[in-house]
Parts: sequence; C-alpha cells; structure tokens
Amino acid sequence: MGTRISDRIAAIAESATLAVDAKAKALKAAGRPVIGFGAGEPDFATPDYIVEAAAEAARQPRYHRYTPVAGLPELREAVAAKTLRDSGYAVEPSQVLITNGGKQAVYNAFATLLDPGDEVLLIAPYWTTYPEAIKLAGGTPVEVQTDETTGYLADVEQLEAARTERTKVLLFVSPSNPSGAVYPVEQVEAIGAWAAEHGLWVVTDEIYEHLVYDGHRAVSIATVTASLADRMVVLNGVAKTYAMTGWRVGWLIGPADVVKAASNLQSHATSNVSNVAQVAALAAVSGDLSAVAEMRTAFDRRRRIIVEMLSAIEGVRCPTPGGAFYAYPQVKGLLGRPLRGRTAATSAELANLILDEVEVAVVPGEAFGTPGYLRLSYALSDTDLVEGIGRIQKLVADS
Repeated sequence: MGTRISDRIAAIAESATLAVDAKAKALKAAGRPVIGFGAGEPDFATPDYIVEAAAEAARQPRYHRYTPVAGLPELREAVAAKTLRDSGYAVEPSQVLITNGGKQAVYNAFATLLDPGDEVLLIAPYWTTYPEAIKLAGGTPVEVQTDETTGYLADVEQLEAARTERTKVLLFVSPSNPSGAVYPVEQVEAIGAWAAEHGLWVVTDEIYEHLVYDGHRAVSIATVTASLADRMVVLNGVAKTYAMTGWRVGWLIGPADVVKAASNLQSHATSNVSNVAQVAALAAVSGDLSAVAEMRTAFDRRRRIIVEMLSAIEGVRCPTPGGAFYAYPQVKGLLGRPLRGRTAATSAELANLILDEVEVAVVPGEAFGTPGYLRLSYALSDTDLVEGIGRIQKLVADS
C-alpha cells in the first residue's frame, strides 16, 4: 500500500496568495478588523455592460449546451483583434485557446511544451503558480534571481549564465507580479534576440499589460521579436483589465500546432469555458478601455501612497513599481529585530507576526522565490490602504 496522495500532487505547494487571503477573510468573518493586502484582484465591480451581456447570454438556450473546447468562435476572433489593437501582434483566431482563467492558460502552456527534464528559466521574484505548473508538467524551473537594486529586472547576461543545453523555455513577464517591474523596450528587444539566437521558446504572461504608470509602456516581446513567432506563447485574460477575477476567462495564443495540442488537453480536463463567462469576456475585449483607464487612475494614486508610507518605515526599502498593482518592499532590516517583544527570523515569520499583532495580511517573499521581501497588493480602498500601512508603521515605531 503506497501513500494516499500521489507524489506529483503531494509536492505542490498551496497557493500562498490565496491562503493568506483566505486567512484574512476568515478573521474578518469572525469580526476581526483585518486589512488584507494579499490577493491580486481589483476592488472594483465588473463594468455594467459586461454583466448585462452575461445576463442576456444566460437566457439564451444555445449557451446552455456544449460549445467548442477552444472557445466561442466569435470570442477567439475578438481576442485576436484585441491582441492586434493592444500590442500590435497579429494572430489568427485559430491561434487562440480560451481557458478557465489565466491559470489554466499557464498550466496548458507548460503541459504542452515540456518533457521531463526540460528546463524553464524563471525570473525571481515570480508569481507563485509558475513553478508549480512547470513541475506538474515534468519540467524543471531554473531561478534567475533579481533584487531591488535593478528594480527586479533580469538582463541577458544573467539569463545566459542560467542557460544549459536542457533549457527549452524562457518565461517572461512584464509588468510583473509580484514586483510591478516593467521592462524597457531596449531590454525586451535584447532578451527576445537572445532567446531567438538560442532557439528557445518564450512564454510571456501579459495579463497586466494595461496597468502601467509614469510613462512606462508594456512592450510585448512577441511584437518586438518577429523571429520568435513560431516559438512564442502569449498568456492573457480579462481578470485584471476589467475587474473580472471571478469570471475565470483567460487565453493562450501560440503556433497552431501548440494551440491544437493544448486544446486536446483541455478537452479532457474541463472542455469549454462557461459560455456565460465567455460572452461576458466578448463584451469586455470588444469594448473600449475606459474601465481600465478609470481603475488605473485609482491604482496610480494608491501606488504613490503605499510606496511613500512603506519607505518611511525604518528598515524597509521599497522601489516604485512601474506596473501591475503590487508593492514589493525589501524588509531584511526588520528581521531579527524585536517587534512588540517578538522577533521574526524570516519574512514568512514577519508576515505572521504582522497578522497576529496588527491584523494586517501580507504575503511573504518566500512565496515568490525571494525571502526577505513582502508583497502588498494596493488594489484596495485608499482608506484601508492608509490604515493598514499605518498599523505596520506603528508596530515598527513602537518597538
């Protein structure tokens, strides 16, 4: 009799960001005044016209049936048109696979591309789901470390130093979760040219493409490196741009053979994405970008507030993020230091201490491959943001 759980699944770490969010919500439900900086989701409602499209779809019997696994034809077409509009990357609708959120797009991409032993270059800090999806597909994540001194950007020299004859894929993310780093166009071009030169695949996650500030531009590596078109997979979705995290609609764009193979996988895993959610996504990607422009203004204001307040804490270094909606402060100066009589040796312990002592939920850098840091989402109300960071300031100042 072996163990009850397979080794493959037992090796998966629970999503740290969702775990922190769940703990914060449980404490809140129990009446505690917890402020959560954990989950990466906009605090706005999905725009009305998108909700209306979904309500109308729910009344139509044709959406009560199975539809093509790869997505509603009209949505695949609209995603191709939106990709050309927003990033200048021309693709056919047949190159688009609609997935159950961005996470399924990530999983499908790696399951389709990787054989056991294939290596994926993973720039740290990285989103907590990436290494798990790579390992589930039999691949090996190879971490390329960055820190606040470069604004969490990796350069070609670092990538080349990590490359071996087993390297198959570079995972490239800009704007980045968790750091908010945005790569300048020259750096994107240099990395794209390097990947093309070495025959690597590039998987690029562009889910935060519209959340950029201070004149930063989210330049698609797919657009600037035409020679990579046959080895390029683009991941995206409606979650962050249209405040639709719970609707679960993402997509994968790639060469036709990769999309067909990933679609075969999805046919056995989940088949089509909910039709009602797909119709909502169709309304989102076919409409204008005014909803995200409005959110971006609020996020920009909160970004400035959170960076200023975190930087005022002795022992904290917080670079200004150029995109997404996260601050990623380095907090090594708070480790080994008594805070209300308790000492945290690691950022994971520090996150627990902050939750226990001042009822503020943050995600430790361990979840993102860089201990000694914290991730704080600033996709929450200005009032909660100021109150939450204020509590952390007081915790440190009083100690």
